[in-house]
Amino acid sequence: MKKIIFATKNKGKVREVEDILKELHVKIISLADINESIDIEETGSTFEENAKIKAKQVYDKFKIPTIADDSGLVVEQLNGAPGIYSARYAGEDGNDAANNKKLLKELEKFPEPHLAKFVCAAVYYEGKEFHTATGEMKGRIIHEERGTNGFGYDPLFIPEGYDVTSAELPPEVKNSISHRHKAFVKLKEMIE
Repeated sequence: MKKIIFATKNKGKVREVEDILKELHVKIISLADINESIDIEETGSTFEENAKIKAKQVYDKFKIPTIADDSGLVVEQLNGAPGIYSARYAGEDGNDAANNKKLLKELEKFPEPHLAKFVCAAVYYEGKEFHTATGEMKGRIIHEERGTNGFGYDPLFIPEGYDVTSAELPPEVKNSISHRHKAFVKLKEMIE
């Protein structure tokens, strides 16, 4: 069975992507499964560049086909912020609560609706060329957190066509409409 390294330590992400790629009959191993540390600096200016950086560094170290992704929240009224800085919007030591608080503070000066989208760039790399795919989940930001499923900005984000936040959706529904799901479904076709 072919092995693919997923350049992440996030077990939730790994489960989601394993499910999408299961028909390929590949074994996905994550950085959490490997007992070596690798420090990847995301120095790109786009989600795709950061995903490529992760994939290349992991491939170069282990010489095993690698998938990687980078994703975040893009808010229209904030000229695309937090964007590639989504995970560290409130600073390097920030967390989900601090990031959400900063986002709501930044949006105070703008009228509703606060249109936004989650974007994911997924990459597959075998040492020669990059195969890339992107996915988006459009929606809007609300002013109070709702729901306990999910993480990050999910409690503030209502996906287009829904009246509940991503954090209020059952995980299987959220996963089926998510930006990551859309990107990896496209990537799967390229890997095949």
